[in-house]
Amino acid sequence: MPGGYRGILRSLYQRSRADRWSSLFGQVAVYAFVVTAITGVFLLVYYKPNMTQVSYHGSYRKLDGVPMSQAYRSTLDISFDVRGGLLMRQIHHWAALLFIAAACAHLLRLYFTGAFRRPRWLNWLIWVTLLVLGMVAGVSGTILPDDLMSGGSLSVLEGVTLSIPVIGTHLMLWIFGGDFPGHAIIPRAYWLHVAVLPAVMIALFALLRRRGRPVITPVSVVMFWFTCAALALLGTFAQVNPVWLVGPYQPGSISAGSVPGWYMGFLDGALRIMPGWEFSVAGYPLTLAVLVPGVVVPGAFFALLAMYPLLDRRLTGDQPTDRLLDRPRDAATRTGIGAAGITFYGLLWAAAANDEIAYHLRISLFAVTWFFRVAVLAGPVLAFIVTERMCLGLARRDRDEAEHGRETGRIVMDPDGGYREIREPVPSLRAPVAVAGSSRSAPGTYGPG
Repeated sequence: MPGGYRGILRSLYQRSRADRWSSLFGQVAVYAFVVTAITGVFLLVYYKPNMTQVSYHGSYRKLDGVPMSQAYRSTLDISFDVRGGLLMRQIHHWAALLFIAAACAHLLRLYFTGAFRRPRWLNWLIWVTLLVLGMVAGVSGTILPDDLMSGGSLSVLEGVTLSIPVIGTHLMLWIFGGDFPGHAIIPRAYWLHVAVLPAVMIALFALLRRRGRPVITPVSVVMFWFTCAALALLGTFAQVNPVWLVGPYQPGSISAGSVPGWYMGFLDGALRIMPGWEFSVAGYPLTLAVLVPGVVVPGAFFALLAMYPLLDRRLTGDQPTDRLLDRPRDAATRTGIGAAGITFYGLLWAAAANDEIAYHLRISLFAVTWFFRVAVLAGPVLAFIVTERMCLGLARRDRDEAEHGRETGRIVMDPDGGYREIREPVPSLRAPVAVAGSSRSAPGTYGPG
């Protein structure tokens, strides 16, 4: 093989090795956003953000003559009368779900490897902001069809907004342009969804690119086409958000088994298990049953997530001195906190299906609700303790292997008649520099990421 081709292949191979599998989550999020933007441009050509009532006479005969808004009618037209419209709708929906999932996975990767610390703390803050904006875009997108599920989301939004003390009523009237549901919320959600949020997210991605200056590698190119192909297959074969099955929105109505998108399940679960506490303060009602799970819990969760780089040094005693990443086991306290956060989020997410769990397991809904009330408080504490103990145990094992070598299971007899086990040395990349109880202790285990 000529030397020039050999050099090119060697360069491509080295670039491919530089792409760790965990770093691909951020790339998948970017690619999903690109697909969402492309399909969104196609959809906005045919969608009409108008709540004026019309009578439907389209291809879906089961709704013939049913009064509905122009927003819902245009959604049906996209699904049944525009060539490729249903495929684009479904790819758009799946791409939005994938973006949020990939952003969550990327944040977990940054967190557990300590990649949120200086000089990467701004990248962490950008990704947290992108996750929140992606969730807001997802919610605003589910509102646009003006179907029965959209109305359910609007009802939750109204209730959560009204629970805010002092300004809740005025804020609700400002959002909806008058009494609920009004005629302004769909156009406002439309411009938020297609103009404001995409512009801010594109600016954040541009800032990420300027800070990181990523290199296009063969792995990243393959991952782009793989992501597009996977979304195309999902859009073709996996039905999602069939708005024609639930019908147009009717105030006061909701379908059985209605649940939000998976990324908002934690909010639904918190609303379901919160006790019905309501107090009167100076003659004004204070509905903690909605305010705490709908405003306080998500607000505190994402605020702590954004500020965690500032708290990490106080919580873990970490003093970053280099640009290398950690193994999770080498930062036991941080890993335990992460496990507690995942447990808290997961239990709230599971609580959103408390009625389905009670039905399928044939147990009392009251018992399931109380189980989640206790588990949400006790589960994170237990997860922290167990995870921290596991990390400390793994760190001790690494120290022992660094000092004495790895056990091989081979026993030999020495000249004096005794027996000993043959140990083999541990590769230097696995050998920790030091083992500390709950702080970062092993720089050099991972390269910069």
